[in-house]
Amino acid sequence: MRPVRQWGPGPYPVAIIHGGPGAPGEVAHVARDLSQVKCMLEPFQTETTLEGQIQELRSVLADHGKVPVTLIGFSWGAFLSWMLTARYPALVSKLILVSSPPFEEHYAASVTKTRLDRLKAAERAEAQALLGQIDNPSTPNKDALLGRLGCLLAHADAFDPITLENEAFHCQYDIFKGVWDEAAEQRRSLILLRMAHSIKCPVVAIHGDYDPHPAEGVKDPLTRELSDFRFILLKKCGHRPWIERYANEEFFETLAKEI
Repeated sequence: MRPVRQWGPGPYPVAIIHGGPGAPGEVAHVARDLSQVKCMLEPFQTETTLEGQIQELRSVLADHGKVPVTLIGFSWGAFLSWMLTARYPALVSKLILVSSPPFEEHYAASVTKTRLDRLKAAERAEAQALLGQIDNPSTPNKDALLGRLGCLLAHADAFDPITLENEAFHCQYDIFKGVWDEAAEQRRSLILLRMAHSIKCPVVAIHGDYDPHPAEGVKDPLTRELSDFRFILLKKCGHRPWIERYANEEFFETLAKEI
């Protein structure tokens, strides 16, 4: 897999980062549409450690981007973009966080419960079984299990989707496990939030009011820690704004203005 997909002839002043960790290609629809406004980079994260992903993204932006770039991070990609911006502020002129996970641990405790509670009984039982299998070290073929779990949770994450189709190539459990555990520990220890002190550029967060990741878990900590921060709440909108019937138009219009 190439480490980056280029949308438009260049130069590339904007980059959009996928979620997961380990879901390359899932923001293709957003990159494709926004490339009508500005040429876009869509980097893929292939490294299996947090430091590896930070350095991989730094290299892609330095080699292919028109730096400093506007950096858009979706879901896990919001955390990765945040870390990259804190470490290498000269590479980023504006940071846009889309559907970010919460920045403090006490906000994160409700995410899985919210998702499971929204599922039908049969789907909930399957999701709980998959979570148990994925957590079992002896379970084989976890890429497929993680992919199936993602399909189930997509139903819980969406308010009124036009489609639930996901353009990610495939789920990669080794990347998910290798990266997320370390990132979660940085959130628990407040290292993640303290990175705000190293971020010099404007930061904008775009979040759906139906996203199981609570909006206040992004808005409140970042309002407190950042001097140049704006929060935009989309109504009737779940975790992936571009698939939402009521919110996708406002989402794209907002992003187009911000880049």
